[in-house]
Amino acid sequence: MASTRNSALALVLGLLMGGAAVAASADGCLDFKWDVSKERALFAATPSALQAGKDPMSPPAVVPNRLYSLQLSAQDQVTFKVSPKEKKMAAAGYGGLATLNISAPGVYRIAMDVPSWIDVVADGALLKATDFQGQHECSAPHKIVEFELAGTRPLLLQLSNAGKDKVLLTVTPAPQRKF
Repeated sequence: MASTRNSALALVLGLLMGGAAVAASADGCLDFKWDVSKERALFAATPSALQAGKDPMSPPAVVPNRLYSLQLSAQDQVTFKVSPKEKKMAAAGYGGLATLNISAPGVYRIAMDVPSWIDVVADGALLKATDFQGQHECSAPHKIVEFELAGTRPLLLQLSNAGKDKVLLTVTPAPQRKF
């Protein structure tokens, strides 16, 4: 009798644990190679709505640790300060600009909810990304790009090739990597 009860308990626990594993793997946001808990928490917040700039003279300012809903424009209506690194611009893509104000130099993550090209311009040149990743089945966030940002001067974010005219965006300081 005890043996049957133990077998039944083991079966129920196995089913429950298996169900949890299936549920976890069904969430396409769990496979990031970095800890993205901060970005995930921000994407669960209520965003601040902003109209992205159409030229380098009109971008709104964004700051780290906030979620923004950016209204983009058809990218053929956007004048980029520097040609985006992605040379193949989608004819029907959307783009826009924002000024990024940081208070301390360091590695920062720029995260968006849709596939898009993310560039950072400093001193008239594109900065090279230090790392990136994305999850096709996730939109909170979908794509994260890391940049080493030196100094505290305003930087220009250039977004291009977005498939939607409204995107969610956040900027966060990257946590220290553990080796």
